Amino acid sequence: MDLKETGNKIYAVIIGSGSYIPTRIITNNDFSASTFYDENGHKLARATAEIIPKFSDITGILERRYVTADLVASDIAVLAAESAIGNAKIDAETLDYIIVAHNFGDIKEENRRSEFVPALASRVKHRLGIKNPDTVCYDLPFGCAGWLQGMIQADFYIHAGQAKRVLVIGAETLSRICDPHDRDSMLYADGAGAVILEATESDTPVGILSHSSHTYAEHAFILRMDKSNNPDYLPKDQLFLKMQGRILYEQALKVVPLVIKESLEKAAVPFDGFAKILLHQANKKMMEAILRRFYDEFGIKQIPENIMPITVSWLGNSSVATLPTLYNLISENQLPGHQFTNGNIIVFASVGAGVNVNSVVYQIPK
Repeated sequence: MDLKETGNKIYAVIIGSGSYIPTRIITNNDFSASTFYDENGHKLARATAEIIPKFSDITGILERRYVTADLVASDIAVLAAESAIGNAKIDAETLDYIIVAHNFGDIKEENRRSEFVPALASRVKHRLGIKNPDTVCYDLPFGCAGWLQGMIQADFYIHAGQAKRVLVIGAETLSRICDPHDRDSMLYADGAGAVILEATESDTPVGILSHSSHTYAEHAFILRMDKSNNPDYLPKDQLFLKMQGRILYEQALKVVPLVIKESLEKAAVPFDGFAKILLHQANKKMMEAILRRFYDEFGIKQIPENIMPITVSWLGNSSVATLPTLYNLISENQLPGHQFTNGNIIVFASVGAGVNVNSVVYQIPK
């Protein structure tokens, strides 16, 4: 159909989603035997038995999921992709792009070394058996905000007429990169989620309505790789994910509400015009503070009930996988108390290493 004749526009619409939730359940009590050190290499004075309840109160995390020893990030990316392709009921050969958001590549249990070549997206295409050379694959390292940035890039391709179908995956195995002697290790989890975006012609806005992204590089190193907090840890050259949590919390509280507001303004959606806000599942305290700050921007004291679904309590923080997994659970009616209704407008937002922050306003097809 000729758009010049119809006057219709092309929008990026999710036609299928999938996720992989690892089978290994790690409870807070599983950290009881851990010995934690501070960033200066000193053993924490407070006993681990006292640290765990406080951690739970602050983060809302009671358990998290880890992959089994035989799986790496590209494996679970494939599982999420297969689920999304099946859900969309499409031929994988029709995909124009495969974008895999991750930050640490494939990390094997036995050596804890990151493998980035070949790209995880190429590994996924290979495992899916896609022969079409026009299915272009690449990875997107963008911190925890990577999957949402992949959505934004897919939207650009679709609007430019360069793609009709794009598979966007977020997959991470943070359990393989966290320091067992750093209490922040209790935050991290593994998982994968995926969606397929399709170019859809419509005379009214649908799918991705707007998006905003920012990078605050003055805080680039508050999330970084470094040695274990335990000065006696072997091997000495092993690197782990390190975070300056307080600075990240303060930065997120400052910039995430603003990027959400910006994306809503671009879409001409009022602050009370959306049904759900899907935030990157970092920790409950930070998410609630971001939501409170957002509504404070509009002078609203009463936050709408059930507007922000939370999975961090049982899935932990799986980085790029939290948002696509959350979307998939709700779309499949697998998250009690939350559902999408045709025509609903939902807001996605995430923040992560870089510091990168982004937001997408999305309308469920009617």
